[in-house]
Amino acid sequence: MSAAETGSPSLAVTGSTGWLGGLVARDLAARGVAQRMLVRDVSRAPDLPGSVAAQCSYRDVDAARAALEGVETLFMVSAAENEDRLAEHRAFVDAAAAAGVDHVVYVSFFGASPDATFTLARDHAATEEHLRASGMAWTFLRDNLYLEFMDHMVGDDGVIRGPAGDGRAAVVSHEDIARVAVTVLLDPSAHAGATYDLTGPEALTFAEMARTITDVTGRKVRFHDETLEEAYASRAVYGAPDWQVDAWVSTYTAVAAGELDGVSDDVERLTGRRPMSLREYLESAGSR
Repeated sequence: MSAAETGSPSLAVTGSTGWLGGLVARDLAARGVAQRMLVRDVSRAPDLPGSVAAQCSYRDVDAARAALEGVETLFMVSAAENEDRLAEHRAFVDAAAAAGVDHVVYVSFFGASPDATFTLARDHAATEEHLRASGMAWTFLRDNLYLEFMDHMVGDDGVIRGPAGDGRAAVVSHEDIARVAVTVLLDPSAHAGATYDLTGPEALTFAEMARTITDVTGRKVRFHDETLEEAYASRAVYGAPDWQVDAWVSTYTAVAAGELDGVSDDVERLTGRRPMSLREYLESAGSR
């Protein structure tokens, strides 16, 4: 059944109650683009002009397929981190294909690979592979680490801890990722089969990030390059499952391995605007 027959928009956006899906949904609404917001809890969906909300869970294949009927283009934000996330992704992709979705724009991760050091990047690689085999058109947005998360990595004692060595990460802002996503969603066929590396304008070491946070905020922050043993020990206090601790630690070891280094021009090339730097973000956040 087509979107015209269902009376529902043919563009679907997942995660509109979260940071990225929310930015994308609001931008689309401001442009007058009709959209179908796929959410777990319809009561929490934002009230946006030209938008309708549909209950949908990556885990519930029947509900997902029903919510996706008539959708032509799907913006798929990765599911919340959990041990079964890859299975959820595969089930949702299968539901989209069964519902007749034409094109999926998937939020992946920089350097996604089956043998990536960052454990969750392997799940993204497997999701990409499942999409390639689905018969649907696809576009992958491979985000680097989020620069908004950097100051949250600072402990109460002003120390960023992790086994990252002198490795660099080209941290990128939520807003820049969302602007690229909207650009792609406005003309998906022009981006079919494309993989975009979304980075900020510079690749920084954690020591450099710490100095930038100190310079801008006035809070004294430094980086401590942990050993692997120290990294696992310092995170044991949270009582998290092994897969989660492995993901936390491997974020840093992936940086140490150089797998998050490298600045791409994809953000500026696609949106016409230079991506935001960590310093610019901190300065703008401080002025709000």
